[in-house]
Amino acid sequence: MTAETAKPTKCPGLTPAHGVPEALRATAREVIAEGRAALSDPNRSDAVAVHDFRKAMKRWRAFLRLLQPFLGDEGRRMRLEAAALARSLASARDARITLDALADLGKGQTTLSIQSTATITARLETLGTHAEGNLVTAQRRAQIDEVLVAAGESVKFWPLSTLGYREITTELAAGYRRARDAVPKSLKTAESETLHDLRKRVVVHRYQMEIIEPLWPRFAQFWVGEVQRLRERLGRHQDLIVLAQLTEPHQPLAPWRSRLAPLIAARRVQHVETAARIAARVFADSPKAFRRRLLALWDEDAQPAAPSADGSALFPFSQNQRPPPG
Repeated sequence: MTAETAKPTKCPGLTPAHGVPEALRATAREVIAEGRAALSDPNRSDAVAVHDFRKAMKRWRAFLRLLQPFLGDEGRRMRLEAAALARSLASARDARITLDALADLGKGQTTLSIQSTATITARLETLGTHAEGNLVTAQRRAQIDEVLVAAGESVKFWPLSTLGYREITTELAAGYRRARDAVPKSLKTAESETLHDLRKRVVVHRYQMEIIEPLWPRFAQFWVGEVQRLRERLGRHQDLIVLAQLTEPHQPLAPWRSRLAPLIAARRVQHVETAARIAARVFADSPKAFRRRLLALWDEDAQPAAPSADGSALFPFSQNQRPPPG
């Protein structure tokens, strides 16, 4: 469940034919509805419900950060509230990401035996089921839904009436800059905490960029796809750290430490190397140049460059700046 589809989630987005304020309100309502549906759908298992809800809260927090300069204290309060809601289900999610990490180990050059993999999987599934049963209760679902309903009501009163597209591009470029600035000089030698901070900023940028999809769907989908690939590589690296923690003394996977530790270390290196190549592509240009491309998308008379077969024309930087694909 670490990997998510690279195609942007459908949201109202921005177009010259519709007012920016109403498009933003419609997007807000759509994201809130996604969060409510995640926990109210009886057909979703607890694991899927937690995953989908936390994903919706990431979208919601990224959207609120985009509008932070215009919403002020109200926007900050709602963002912190959304973070608290996601954290309330964090232990259930943490118990499941180790299963993702174990599956990811199977994609490395060296893997565990079938018997060891089955035994470890059973141990992790037991941990996940216990955590979900204690957290994803009917009462917790009702409490979260009540908070989201209130958030939806507050959207009606957001002070967005004079907001235009230029202001939005400024904030999108700011999100791009924050993610770009978080890229260390060398990902290969960076501390795990540095990579985790980078991932958080990449997640925000990834979800904020969904809002421009209607302006040029091919560009937005390609861009979000690349950023999502970076996010997934960094996320898998973090998941492996969580898995490694379970192999420490007195932890559930301690008996397998000697077999898991070298596999985890090798796979983490692979993810970081690929992440470095993707980051070099995505963040090659300056925030100012990035904003100029976004402004051009709003110009109905502008004719964007035709996309090449590999999507290179969709990037705002030149070919000689692009390293080989990751």
